[in-house]
Amino acid sequence: MRVIAGTARSMPLRTVKGMDVRPTTDRTKETLFNILMPLIPGCRFLDLYAGSGSIGIEALSRGCASCTFVEKNRIHQNLILENLAFTHLEKNARLIRGDVDSALMRLEGEEPYDIIFMDPPFNQKLEKGTLAILSKSSLPAEGGVIVVEASPKTDFSYLDDLGFEIVKERRYGQSRHIILKKLT
Repeated sequence: MRVIAGTARSMPLRTVKGMDVRPTTDRTKETLFNILMPLIPGCRFLDLYAGSGSIGIEALSRGCASCTFVEKNRIHQNLILENLAFTHLEKNARLIRGDVDSALMRLEGEEPYDIIFMDPPFNQKLEKGTLAILSKSSLPAEGGVIVVEASPKTDFSYLDDLGFEIVKERRYGQSRHIILKKLT
């Protein structure tokens, strides 16, 4: 896994090997950032369930103003810090150690985020709870997007009830990206 573009282009990123971890592939990441690129320069980026930090690091490398990473796993937290230091992108980054729901409540009242990316463990139905919190939150910026990486089997039939609309959807083998906007 590597940074695809920007100031840290081609720099390799460390990840944890094992069956519990499924880092976003370079090809999938490149497709996602081709879609998001108009929003990236100068944006505030929130990376939930951050894992190795590769998505937020890609955003920083491509020119986002700041990225907040949220991760509860201690091994992954250390990996994010190592990857940020290696890519020299730590200056505009912040790591919140803990679970996503608690982190979102702590972040409430801060400046909103233009892009919120979430990649929870698949098939545990964490997306719905996180999106329910975000639906009542001031964290999504007006005109901003929420990107959910999920299994192709994940049910999103509740999005209208939470006040979200699907702007775009991309499928890639064992995963997909749903890009949402909060209805005003």
